[in-house]
Amino acid sequence: MKIEIWSDIACPWCYIGKRRFEAALAEFPHREDVEVLWRSYQLDPDIPEHFEGTELEYLSKRKGMPVERVQQMLEHVTEQAAGEGLTFRYEDLVVANSFAAHQFIHLAGTQGKADAAKEALLAAHFEQGRNIADVDTLVELGAALGLEDAEIRETLQSGRHADDVRADIAEAGALGVNGVPFFVLDRKYGISGAQPVEVFTNALNEAWKESHPLVMANAEGADGTDGGVCGPDGCTT
Repeated sequence: MKIEIWSDIACPWCYIGKRRFEAALAEFPHREDVEVLWRSYQLDPDIPEHFEGTELEYLSKRKGMPVERVQQMLEHVTEQAAGEGLTFRYEDLVVANSFAAHQFIHLAGTQGKADAAKEALLAAHFEQGRNIADVDTLVELGAALGLEDAEIRETLQSGRHADDVRADIAEAGALGVNGVPFFVLDRKYGISGAQPVEVFTNALNEAWKESHPLVMANAEGADGTDGGVCGPDGCTT
């Protein structure tokens, strides 16, 4: 079963949703047969590479949201994150464009490390106050994953995976995705938002049943006889 997840590094609910999805997947009996693919999405593709100001200032000034409302929103999401074992530090958060970081994830994906890269970037952004648009920061994060310094720098300088990022974003639009996180299971089931664990659990089970229907090995009457069976109303004779 293939699960595609559209998300942005600069999205707090994407980090929370990742944790909740992982909790459901950890208990899923067929988890070894699940392929997870991270897809790129940008909530604000026009944001400067580095915004000189806090997250509160960015949302209130650039998005035109009242300061009080933004503060309440940040406090709420921080509380929700804590419930998933995450420690958001908005006072240290560096507001930055995530395009380079998405390219970094695509590069890591070529070596089977997309999930580890996504996790490292989310932690760096929300918990460690690091600049996810800074090449040196990405190189350092990549080194911890076993990625080569020179390859990271060349990839970002050349824009090798820039078209892959754009393709993900375009595909999200074609699917009608207008908010993240957004989970797509086998291109049949969609889940919008950081839903509770049980929602992911139910979706995993339903998607698995649909893609792996039970086939009866003994079609009734195939050998001229019917096997005895018991049900709520009694047993056959």
